[in-house]
Amino acid sequence: MASGVTVSDICKTTYEEIKKDKKYRYVVFFIKDEKQIDVEVVGPRDAAYDAFLEDLQKGGSGECRYGLFDFEYTHQCQGTSEASKKQKLFLMLWCPDTAKVKKKMLYSSSFDALKKSLVGVQKYIQATDASEAAMDAVEEKLRATDRN
Repeated sequence: MASGVTVSDICKTTYEEIKKDKKYRYVVFFIKDEKQIDVEVVGPRDAAYDAFLEDLQKGGSGECRYGLFDFEYTHQCQGTSEASKKQKLFLMLWCPDTAKVKKKMLYSSSFDALKKSLVGVQKYIQATDASEAAMDAVEEKLRATDRN
């Protein structure tokens, strides 16, 4: 079900700056006036995952957000002694259980529009609490798509 919420051009531009230019580490999006998805904050390239989570949850326990993160980790293929560095872009829908139902519905139904406009994201993650958004949980989901 589409919500009629549109994705602003700045979202697409910022996404390209992360994906191609490696200008930022992450970006947090929000829905402005229940009409358009817009950029709320961008994280510098040297930002840690904790800073991303902090910005994602800055609105408080009643606020939903979208977050895009350029995740780096090392992966070792079976039968090799060398580990390779991997990077994966993931888009997270942060909708805490404590958010109002109307807000959760708006963010959930608008997630598709954002997915379609950000071409090349490797993984989509939905998180409702801190344990689902934790670095370990996210890395596990990203590694699940790796070949051994």
